[in-house]
Amino acid sequence: MSPFEHGEVFVTDDGAETDLDLGHYERFTGVAARMTDSVSSGRIYSTVLEKERRGDYLGKTIQVVPHVTNEIKEFLKVGDDEVDFMLCEIGGTVGDIEGLPFFEAIRQFSHDKPRGDCIFMHLTLLPYLAASGELKTKPTQHSVKELQSIGIAPDILVCRSEHPIPDKEREKIALFCNVRPDAVVAAYDLNSIYEAPLAYHAQGLDQAVLDAFNISPAPQPDLSKWEDVQDRVNNPEGAVNVAIVGKYTQLEDAYKSIKEALTHGGMSNRVKVNVEWVDAEVFDHEDAAPHLEGYHAILVPGGFGERGTEGKIKAAQFARERKVPYLGICLGMQMAVIEAARNLSNVADAGSEEFDHEAGKKRFTPVVYHLKEWVQGNHRVRRNEDDDKGGTMRLGAYNATLNPDSLVAKIYGSTAIEERHRHRYEVDIQFREQLEEKGLLFSGMSPDGRLPEIVEVKDHPWFIGVQFHPELKSKPFAPHPLFRDFVRAAKEMSRLV
Repeated sequence: MSPFEHGEVFVTDDGAETDLDLGHYERFTGVAARMTDSVSSGRIYSTVLEKERRGDYLGKTIQVVPHVTNEIKEFLKVGDDEVDFMLCEIGGTVGDIEGLPFFEAIRQFSHDKPRGDCIFMHLTLLPYLAASGELKTKPTQHSVKELQSIGIAPDILVCRSEHPIPDKEREKIALFCNVRPDAVVAAYDLNSIYEAPLAYHAQGLDQAVLDAFNISPAPQPDLSKWEDVQDRVNNPEGAVNVAIVGKYTQLEDAYKSIKEALTHGGMSNRVKVNVEWVDAEVFDHEDAAPHLEGYHAILVPGGFGERGTEGKIKAAQFARERKVPYLGICLGMQMAVIEAARNLSNVADAGSEEFDHEAGKKRFTPVVYHLKEWVQGNHRVRRNEDDDKGGTMRLGAYNATLNPDSLVAKIYGSTAIEERHRHRYEVDIQFREQLEEKGLLFSGMSPDGRLPEIVEVKDHPWFIGVQFHPELKSKPFAPHPLFRDFVRAAKEMSRLV
């Protein structure tokens, strides 16, 4: 999945590579997402074709209705006996040809359920015409009419708007869209996404949902947790500046979870985290110092390919030598190890097999190699360099064992952790001894001791590289320990400069 097309790839514990929206659901609900929580048109069609090849349809003509729609309904049923409420989002825009089988499926699904067990909520846009100073309701009316034409009648309308929605316009929408006026809910632009729960409560969205399900009376919700989150976001007691040195900085959504995790770390430390996006390619041919001086911490995120990696190596060197807090994630850890190998262990041509494979020739001593075997659960996974790219990485949650005397063990408060991975290259353990002699400690390893998970620099205020993606498990009311302490270190740094 290209970050330029999809933004961030969010990885679940069980190894699903999904859209970044699933990350928001997990952050807000606190419930870990699963592979069965997301499906694409491609997977639905692939499953239908597989069943046809197996003979499950007994030679019948395969059609969108009922075969594709039935497969979508089967997906919707997964896990519905485990929860009281299930929220299902159909992405895209009403009228898109790709969405029609899904709309037909949820129409049928609602009729398969007992009356009152399924409701429809439709998100629309109310554009504002500055020239005339008015909100236009026609796009919402036409969108609802399009849904009604295929048999779906929304129970609740959530209307995105930059400006307040007058009662007159709200009543007009309710009249022409056949919903109750109190089921027309305003969704205004907010300063922070973490204001949304309180904002929707103020607009009556929760009550509209309860009314649609005929759940009455209902106790008032306890929103104290979100009130605390909003207070921490809106009333910081200071600010820190963090540079994210990456290769996809043109599209900030490529690092969405990282930015959110930094925000969570800021909440925990009562500071605002000012994120600056720094293009790693700038450092390929320039000194990093003029670009990085003044930041209280540096974060180098993951990525694929050689482009921009020399800049990331220079960023790691700057942070190590200048004693600036550094967090390297996935490729960011690998670049920190390569930097240490080159500048501390005298492996001048240290590099990654990934870059040699990309170039088609050998140029580096591979401190980072293509991972061909690892333990997953109670069995071994094996990979070759010429395997298909899709779904062949080390994906999902894996355990790691921490050195009890390390900084990371102190941060986690434990020597046993579980974190989510997404990579096919790994730091080579054979360089461990010579790197540790120079101060780069391998403080976290896979349980079998074969795969480095965490490195940290001795005699440095805060320099940690991790092979996994801690940002994927951070939540506003439960900041990830690494991000919480990373921002704390940045806060300490801000008092020294």
